[in-house]
Order: sequence, then structure tokens, then C-alpha cells
Amino acid sequence: MRNIVTYISQNRYFLLFILLFAYVESIYTRLIVRQTLNIYIFTPEAAISSLFNAIILFLVLQFFIKKWQKSDVILTKELFKIFSISIVLYIVIMYVTGYTISFLFNTVERNFNRHTISVSFLSNIINGFIYGSFFLAYYYYHQNKQQQEKLINYNRALAESKINQLKSQLNPHFLFNNLNILDQLIEEDKQVASDFLNEFAEIYRYVLQGLDRKTILIEEEIEFAQQYFKLMQHKYGNAYLLNIENKLTNNLVYIVPLTLQLLIENAIKHNLGTLQNPVYISVEITDNGIEIKNNKILKQYTKTSSGKGINNLVEQYKILTENSITVENSDELFTIKIPLILKEHT
Repeated sequence: MRNIVTYISQNRYFLLFILLFAYVESIYTRLIVRQTLNIYIFTPEAAISSLFNAIILFLVLQFFIKKWQKSDVILTKELFKIFSISIVLYIVIMYVTGYTISFLFNTVERNFNRHTISVSFLSNIINGFIYGSFFLAYYYYHQNKQQQEKLINYNRALAESKINQLKSQLNPHFLFNNLNILDQLIEEDKQVASDFLNEFAEIYRYVLQGLDRKTILIEEEIEFAQQYFKLMQHKYGNAYLLNIENKLTNNLVYIVPLTLQLLIENAIKHNLGTLQNPVYISVEITDNGIEIKNNKILKQYTKTSSGKGINNLVEQYKILTENSITVENSDELFTIKIPLILKEHT
């Protein structure tokens, strides 16, 4: 009994639709049969009876679905078997129930003669097909909806896992490069190396905090990029120059953590700037996106880049946005365009 009450509560809107359909059907049938309009035409007892009969059919269908459907894929053969057996069992239940009630009220002869049996059989067949079809459409709609939700949750979990993997790759990349710079500074100037280490500790704290977030406000990333570039000036002085222009009209714009830092680092790594011929790094942020570009003064002797850092960014933006990163590489300029993220991903 408790299961039936729970079932009715969970599917109350569907059952309300069945009741309304049965009520309209009962009015139409009475008008056709009696061909007269009176108050009896609109009484709801036939609709309520049809609703209870439909619930019995639904429970039978659900029983056989759970018993015989082995997978989430709907097979025609299984569906035909479930539907046909359920209709047969439903008709049997209707006759047994009807006979029991007639026996208790001593109306067996009136309700179970040849004419009434044939009429009720046809009626049960028609109702079984109509209400059974309604139920199967409703049931498999909800099954499909649940499968879609599971798929969405799975893809979300997969995306989060992918982002965490990408960040775990990017974090050692950042640490390794800057420890190399520190090693060089120690040999050249211990005081500069000490200042570098203190500033690097502050910056690395930001990096660790960023690992727990998919996106941050772009203003935070700009501040971090400026701190990082100041760190680089300990080693290179004005051989590399940075200009950041923020022309956003909306302050609530987000970016993947370490995006600007990575691209600034990339420009320094692959280009040889000098005081006489510096590398200019330009970051322009508008409502249409972020454009980072630098003039190219390629180093003559440099290791072949794995491209891991930029590839990581490309993968993260593929997951978080509908737009992708674009790269333009000419003889004189290297340009990367980053799409804006308009909502926070925590």
C-alpha cells in the first residue's frame, strides 16, 4: 500500500493528466451513447474508475519492465513482449476484480453475460492500448531524462578531472622554470637572488590557491601577471617590456588561472630581448576577448619547446567555453587570442 501511495505522489502530474483524459473520454462516450445532455453526463465516477484501472495497468507494466528489460537500451522485441503480456494480465485482473465485486453484490448474471463480457473485453483492450501507450511514453521519457542527467554529471566529472590533470602538469612547469632563473641569479648576484626568492614565494602562494579554482576574476590575473613580470625584471631588466590595457566594460569577467603568466613566460622563453632591442609584450583586454602578442626576436640556440603550457590552456578553454584559443604566428609577431569566460567555474 505504501508503494502505491509513493508511486501516486511521485507521478501526480502524469496521473492528473490521465484523470483529465479519462473524464473527457467519459463525457464523450456518454454523449455518443445517450445523445442527450444532462447532469449525469458530467459526473466523475467513470473517470475515477478509469484512473484506478490505469494505475493497475501502470504497475503491471512497470513490474515487467523491471523484470525483463536488461539494459538501458530499448529493444523492440523486449518492448513488444512487455506490452503484450501486460495487456493480457491487465485484462485478467479486470475480469477477476469485476467478477469478485459482482459476486459480492449478487450481480454476476447481469454483469457477466455474453454481451457484457464481449463489450468489456473490447473496452479493456482499447483502454489497455491507450493508457499503456501513455505510460510507456511517460516512463521512457523519464528514463531518457535520467540517462541524460547521468551523462551530464559524468561529463562534468570528466571535465573537472581533466582540468585537474592539466593544472597538475602546468604547476610543475611554472615551478621548474623559475627555479632555473633563481639558480642563475644565485651565481650572478646573491642579493638579487634573495629578493627574487621572496617575491617568488608570494607569487607561488597565488599559484597554489589558483589550483583549487577553475577560473578567477581577470583583475586578479592581471595583478598576478604584473607581479610575475616584475619578478622577471630581476634577471632581465628592461630587455622585456610589458604593457597591459584593460578596456573591459564588465568587471565580472573570468579567466583560467595563470593564463597571462604562461603567455608572458612563453614570450620571454623563446625570444632574446636586449636593452637596445627589447621584446615588447602587449596584452589588450576588451569585451571581445584577450589578445596577447609580442614581437619576435627568436633565440638562435634554444631547446625545442614541448608546447605543454599552451596546449594545456587550449584544453582547459575547450572544456570551459564554447570558443577556442586561436594562435597567429607570423615572421614578425606571435599573437594568441583568448576567449572571455563570462561566468565563474568553481
